[in-house]
Amino acid sequence: MDNVSFGDIRYNAALGAFEARVDISRGGRTFRYPCRMNGPLDLTPDKVRAGLARHAMRMSDSGDLRSVL
Repeated sequence: MDNVSFGDIRYNAALGAFEARVDISRGGRTFRYPCRMNGPLDLTPDKVRAGLARHAMRMSDSGDLRSVL
């Protein structure tokens, strides 16, 4: 996950989910995605980052709306 970076990761208790901005760098460009991953508050940080990164990669590979920096 060298090409993935995270903004502040926050827990949304109302939704029971972690949320963060995830940036993916590809070909000298950065693509930014708002991501959410459901899970309990005591989920390990590694699992949270991996889940958020998977969400961003799915959006990046699907051609969905994205923000380019």
